Amino acid sequence: MAKIKKIYLVTATHHPYHELWSKLAKEIADKLDTELEVRYEDYLFLIEHGDTDEYGMAWVPQILAEFDDGTITVLLSQLPLNESLQPDPEKAIEIMLNKVKELESK
Repeated sequence: MAKIKKIYLVTATHHPYHELWSKLAKEIADKLDTELEVRYEDYLFLIEHGDTDEYGMAWVPQILAEFDDGTITVLLSQLPLNESLQPDPEKAIEIMLNKVKELESK
């Protein structure tokens, strides 16, 4: 079973939700007691490890996790929305925690 080693936030300071994504990345890293690495506009990293569109192009922000077996997996690439169509930070944390639990149990 792989254990989480590091959280990556790939972001851009000009993104309208940059601050929210930064808070989410810090919160998930704190909850998992792991290192957080912030990368700015590292599209090559995202093309290799992140979510991409049908043309192979990546977008920011995305939060990824690296495990001690060397795998890097996307935890969150799109913010969940609440009933008012506003970002739902609590749901985002829940999604990421569940994904880590699932990956660590494999």
